[in-house]
Amino acid sequence: VSSPLRRAAGGVQRALSASSSSPANLPCDDRDSDHTSEGNSDSVSTDEGSDFEDSLRRNVKKRTAKRPLKTTPMAKHPKKGSRMVHGHGWKESEPPANYLFDAVKTAKSDMQVSGDYPLTAPGPSWKKFQGSFCEFVKTLVYQCQYSLLYDGFPMDNLISLLTGLSDSQVRAFRHTSTLAAMKLMTSLVRVALQLSLHKDNNQRQYEAERNKGPGQRAPERLESLLEKRKELQEHQEEIEGMMNALFRGVFVHRYRDVLPEIRAICIEEIGCWMQNYSTSFLTDSYLKYIGWTLHDKHREVRLKCLKALKGLYGNRDLTARLELFTSRFKDRMVSMVMDREYDVAVEAVRLLILILKNMEGVLTDPDCESIYPVVYASNRALASAAGEFLYWKLFYPECETRTVGERERRRSPRAQRTFFHLLLSFFVESELHNHAAYLVDSLWDCAGSQLKDWESLTSLLLEKDQNLGDVQESTLIEILVSSARQASEGHPPVGRVTGRKGLTLKERKTQADDKVKLTEHLIPLLPQLLAKFSADAEKVAPLLQLLSYFDLNIYCTGRLEKHLELFLQQLQEVVVKHAEPAVLEAGAHALYLLCNPEFTFFSRVDFARSQLVDLLTDRFQQELEELLQSSFLDEDEVYSLAATLKRLSAFYNAHDLTRWELYEPCYRLLRKAMDTGEVPHQVTLPALTIVYFSILWTLTHVSGSDASQKQLLSLKGRMVAFCELCQSCLSDVDPKIQEQAFVLLSDLLLIFSPQMIVGGRDFLRPLVFFPEATLQSELASFLMDHVFIQPGDLGSGHSQEDHLQIEQLHQRRRLLAGFCKLLLYGVLEMDAASDVFKHYNKFYNDYGDIIKETLTRARQIDRSHCSRILLLSLKQLYTELLQEQGPQGLSELPAFIEIRDLARRFALSFGPQQLQNRDLVVMLHKEGIKFSLSELPPAGSSCQPTNLAFLELLAEFSPRLFHQDKQLLLSYLEKCLQHVSQVPGRPWGPVTTYCNSLSPVENTAEGSPQGYPRSKKRRLEGPSKRNREDMISSQEESLQLSSILRTPTLTSTAVKSRQPLGGMEEEDGSESEFAQGQPLADTQRSRFLGPQYFRIPHNPSGPGLGNRLTRLSLMEEDEEEELEIQDESSEEWQDTDKQASSHSSPSEHRLDLLDSTELNLE
Repeated sequence: VSSPLRRAAGGVQRALSASSSSPANLPCDDRDSDHTSEGNSDSVSTDEGSDFEDSLRRNVKKRTAKRPLKTTPMAKHPKKGSRMVHGHGWKESEPPANYLFDAVKTAKSDMQVSGDYPLTAPGPSWKKFQGSFCEFVKTLVYQCQYSLLYDGFPMDNLISLLTGLSDSQVRAFRHTSTLAAMKLMTSLVRVALQLSLHKDNNQRQYEAERNKGPGQRAPERLESLLEKRKELQEHQEEIEGMMNALFRGVFVHRYRDVLPEIRAICIEEIGCWMQNYSTSFLTDSYLKYIGWTLHDKHREVRLKCLKALKGLYGNRDLTARLELFTSRFKDRMVSMVMDREYDVAVEAVRLLILILKNMEGVLTDPDCESIYPVVYASNRALASAAGEFLYWKLFYPECETRTVGERERRRSPRAQRTFFHLLLSFFVESELHNHAAYLVDSLWDCAGSQLKDWESLTSLLLEKDQNLGDVQESTLIEILVSSARQASEGHPPVGRVTGRKGLTLKERKTQADDKVKLTEHLIPLLPQLLAKFSADAEKVAPLLQLLSYFDLNIYCTGRLEKHLELFLQQLQEVVVKHAEPAVLEAGAHALYLLCNPEFTFFSRVDFARSQLVDLLTDRFQQELEELLQSSFLDEDEVYSLAATLKRLSAFYNAHDLTRWELYEPCYRLLRKAMDTGEVPHQVTLPALTIVYFSILWTLTHVSGSDASQKQLLSLKGRMVAFCELCQSCLSDVDPKIQEQAFVLLSDLLLIFSPQMIVGGRDFLRPLVFFPEATLQSELASFLMDHVFIQPGDLGSGHSQEDHLQIEQLHQRRRLLAGFCKLLLYGVLEMDAASDVFKHYNKFYNDYGDIIKETLTRARQIDRSHCSRILLLSLKQLYTELLQEQGPQGLSELPAFIEIRDLARRFALSFGPQQLQNRDLVVMLHKEGIKFSLSELPPAGSSCQPTNLAFLELLAEFSPRLFHQDKQLLLSYLEKCLQHVSQVPGRPWGPVTTYCNSLSPVENTAEGSPQGYPRSKKRRLEGPSKRNREDMISSQEESLQLSSILRTPTLTSTAVKSRQPLGGMEEEDGSESEFAQGQPLADTQRSRFLGPQYFRIPHNPSGPGLGNRLTRLSLMEEDEEEELEIQDESSEEWQDTDKQASSHSSPSEHRLDLLDSTELNLE
């Protein structure tokens, strides 16, 4: 425990020992008590800094001590070790009366220094302190409820102490005393309740005794009962006085305390008072405090309010006294369903469920309609609570089950049908969502037994006179599939968040039993359902998905092979009848689940699969010959051939169809399509997919180590031929063919990249394929034409056009992701990433996450190359703009401003670690200066170079430079400008802007060369003689005001904590070496930076050391806030910098990138 806590605890112990030893034997004389308090007031009034002593004395109103109960045992002789009292009632050694105030003052000063106190102190020893402290207060009142509680002195002083401390400005005192006062109040409420019960019993005994006849009535008994009732009445008045003092002195002020923990304590305890002693506290004068606090801005306080109200509304006997409160605050309780905190919203819904159950007619239809949409919320706890509300509001009154004894009777089929009809009407008529799976998941916890009644579901679907519409049938099938998935898998639908990690043993057993019941019931009925709805693709596809939730072993153990035969027949009919991708994928997946060699019925399923593929292959061969021989096909023939190819493509994705040799005919079909263009695109698209799957299945066959060289070369030839075919498809007229060819080509190039030989598969080296430069350029051109098109604003998503735009955006994102994977895996040249990076800012809303991840991974692969690519992206954009607009007024164009924003975003991508990126940023500046002066005007001309405006883009990277690097870059720019003719006295604007960014005035991001700030202690003591001038000048420059928005300092304190001491010494050395490489003397630098050349203010002399240290001392308070900002800004780039730092050595940081030997101009 910290020392302040020890000192505070010691002071309180001394004070309590003093106070506990004195009051029990004081004379019960009011005058003596007043005199003593007045005498103490003089000594206490001189203590400064105490904020509760005065209020403590004002609130102390001592009453005459009451005699204890007669039943209290009194000790006849003093206990061993107790102090003897002398004649006048004073103890031998009476402690000073101000011990308590001294202890409180000491604790106050210590708490203000440390900030920790037991209720908030960290560590396992303090975690249970609050519970133990509350239990102590409860036990104290319980032990004193028959004696000292009514003595008048101990409780009055304790209440006065707690009241005074609760009004303290010290948070530790206020928090602890409020908790103690509220727990004391709760214990007193329990005592008052017991007294009320004793009074009622006494009254009944008295009435019974008085109603007896004259001969049987006992006057002594009546007299004792009256005396007992008078005593109980006095005790009750005492307790009520204590409760009133605590409520008015503590609660009324602290329920709106600035500390949310204190407000939560008050609201939690007043809820306990109302539940325990409702006759006194369940009134509108107390309820209003909870109602007002429902609007609290803190989550914990709102949560305590709702939990307190749940305890009240959960008791039907108390709801009659809550009508006025409900009418006043009902709107607020309903609106809390949309609270931003999910746990608060969940409690709000559960509170409304209790109101719905126990107060009929209070919640109107508009109130309920505002809760219904929450059943589709992404948070499962909230959606489940809203589902329970929906169940009690709509379903339970109509489908109520009566109980016989204690065992629930089985629900009637009529009630189950009513339940499903109500569920259908709610889902269809509300039009809140398009997927019933989320509604099923919301109702699963409260209505799972009804939803698992698959007998009623299937009977509704199979009966002839069901009077269900098409939409209702589709919804009912979706409910059936969703309930089957929920019962067999046990996890919520996609996109719904749940906090649970796994299922318990009991839940897993229930899940296995439900899966067996589901399978046994649906295996005989699934062929019938497929036969009835075989013509409707929207209904057949989900029905085929039911097989994924079956326990397929039951086909063998339950001797249900005949139903398997019926299912395979229906599956073949469905596949032959439909060509929709969803139906074909579901059918192929269902057949894949059954084609497991471990099943005893595998031979039957394999034979059925062979029959189906033979049928499709024969039909394809016939239709293909007709297409190749005839020059014209009608629409029916084209549709039939395209449908056959789609079916084969869907089954080729899930099953190995290599033995049917579909590669050659499909490749001939594609070759004719590319040569003549007579093949419709409906046929070309599935043919491309079939050839792609054929290559992949062949690769799985040759992936074994026993593959021959001939097989490898044959596969390589097929793959190269298909890549050439896809390359020619990139220039096709139809955009769908182009996109399909791009997707297949990018996947194949990634699969057959050099990474395929990793992991001991060197025998596959002949299959490695490197794309040619022409193919790489065509892929990049396709990306520019189909992905980076003018971004459009997406609508709300409700109209058909909005859905189409969203689907197109997803397709473009898939194309971009495929291209970026080729870059990162080394299939394409990394320089091609410039075509992606240059659109980072313009298309940030659509592809920002993909481009940012690509940039991060590229930096992890090669930091230096990635920096060059960023510069290349800016060069390309600048050159394009220069060709379109010309060099005049280039920097004023909106397009140039967009490029400058992109440069700023690139600069931010380097992160706050200046030291690790030092060489990269300097290299970027150096290459940028070369590019800006690459195209010089003719000799003798005063025109500025064509690319000179590029310096304004380069200025966005200047905040990432160190002070020494800025000086060297200025000297490097001066040497470069010596070869350019310029009008004297009229500097070019881009040069001035760039030099201003390198001047000390703009030194907002520089720090010490080590990449972390020096400590305050070292700066206040003063620097060493060798580095004093550099340090003082750096601090002076940081005090100057900038003309533009200041960039946060890029010095991370995280580096300081990780940097060893040895590294600090090395970096000091590197700083001196770097400073020695400056080629300019002080006079030359002042001439170069003079106002006549670039108009940059320069002050060669500064104030004295005393003034500088005074400025440093004034900056101390602001530095801590700046360091916090720096830490937050460094979190995003921390992982990248850790990985990047592992590739760099200390010698890289000591390298002088701008040494005079490197400044030779060609």
